[in-house]
This record gives sequence, structure tokens and C-alpha cells, in this order.
Amino acid sequence: MGLQDDVTPLLITFNEIQNITRTVGRLDWAKRIVVVDSGSTDGTLEFLAKDPRVEVHHRTFDSFAEQCNFGLSRIRTEWVLSLDADYELSDEVVASLRGLQPETEEAGFRVRFVYRIHGRPLRGSLYPPRTVLYRVRGARYENEGHGHRIRLTGKVSELGGVIFHDDRKPLARWLSAQLKYAAIEAVHLLKAQPAELSFADRIRRRGWLAPFLVVAYVLIAKRALLDGRAGWFYAFQRLSAEVLLALELLDRRLSGQSPEKAGAG
Repeated sequence: MGLQDDVTPLLITFNEIQNITRTVGRLDWAKRIVVVDSGSTDGTLEFLAKDPRVEVHHRTFDSFAEQCNFGLSRIRTEWVLSLDADYELSDEVVASLRGLQPETEEAGFRVRFVYRIHGRPLRGSLYPPRTVLYRVRGARYENEGHGHRIRLTGKVSELGGVIFHDDRKPLARWLSAQLKYAAIEAVHLLKAQPAELSFADRIRRRGWLAPFLVVAYVLIAKRALLDGRAGWFYAFQRLSAEVLLALELLDRRLSGQSPEKAGAG
């Protein structure tokens, strides 16, 4: 028997009707699905209510980490498959779950991602592998900038196959979210000591260089030039996100809001 009978998928949702049907459609093997929703009004909850396996918990959003930690407290199986509502499992990932027999020291498994733009897969992206399958006991999420990261005790191995990331929500909503993320990320970058940051984040912290580098990196190193309109769309998305972050950093420094003014940088 594979691992899938002892795994509960966990989804964090807010107005995901453009994505949620595809995500849940790849979870036909799951006996129970836990959803933490923060006030959807677009039909997401109505869709989920049709599936008797889905258990929805309502929680006001404060951070991604706390939403996920709340969701973990509702998992009854030993393992959890933590997914964003715009993820789609590949056939290879489902097969891996079916045949997986973890060693005792294995606390979790990370998976590679293929980024899609309206269903069109890209040759490469900036989206890193993530640990999405792990033992619930001892697991906890922590905020890191505008994102979140799972903390585990034990070995993390690679899971076969890929997960598709395909967010089809309206562009206006993406832009609105990036404005919020830029503010959170700017505070994180300015408060941290340079030695605590990755090389990429040290470049982003400068506030002007990253936008120029990211578009070239995406188009050339990640080969988005070969992906046609979808590749250019993704390159412009990443450029826009970095420009918003650079503006936020520069605005805080010019207005005197930066911790650097107090000697923190």
C-alpha cells in the first residue's frame, strides 16, 4: 500500500474559482480534503460544498504562515499535502504518492514546479522547488517576507514528478496583491542584516538593480524568449513585481521610514 491513504491535502483559499476546480480535480484519490478559507465570495465555497470529502474551515487572514498552521491543526493523518489553490498535481506526482514508502528519518518531500501561463507551460521560471508533502508532527510554518516556509525536523527528499503552477485569476487582482507583497517584502529586506539574506535578496535590497537583472535572467537564462507570448507575459510579470518592490524600498529610504536611517542596515 502506498502513502496516499495516509495523506490529507490542505488548501488555503480566497476567491479561487478560476483555479480551484483544476486543483481539486487532481485530488480524486484523497479521502478527506481540508480547506482554510478567508472569506471567499466568488463561488469557491459553493463549488467546494458539492464535494463531500471537503471540510472547510473559515479563518480571517492574517498571514500565510498562520493560515497554514491553523490548517495543520485540523489534519488527522500522519502526512499532509500542502497546496496552493492554483496547483495541479501531475500524473507522475500522483503515481509517486501511490507507491511511496518513506524511511523513518524522512520528514518530508520537495517537488519541482512547472509554471504555466493560462495553461501554457514555460521552459523555466523563478519558482523554486517546495516541500509540500511532510509529516504533520513537529511541522510549523514561519513567515519569511511576504511568503512562508515550512520548518521540519528530519530529512527532506525529492518526490518524483512535477506540480503545475497555473494562476488564472484576473491581472488586476495580481497587481493589487503585488502592491501588498512589495510593502511586506520591503520591511523584511530592510530589517534584516545583509549577512542574513541570500545573494539574490541582497541585490533586491539595493532597490534599483533587481528589475534590470530579473527580466534578462527570465528571458535568457530561463529561456522565456522561446515561450512566445506566455514567456513575455511572465517576464513582464516578474519585472513589474521587482519594480514595485524597488519603488517601495526607495520610497521608504527617501521618506525616512527605512530602518537603515536608524543604523539597522
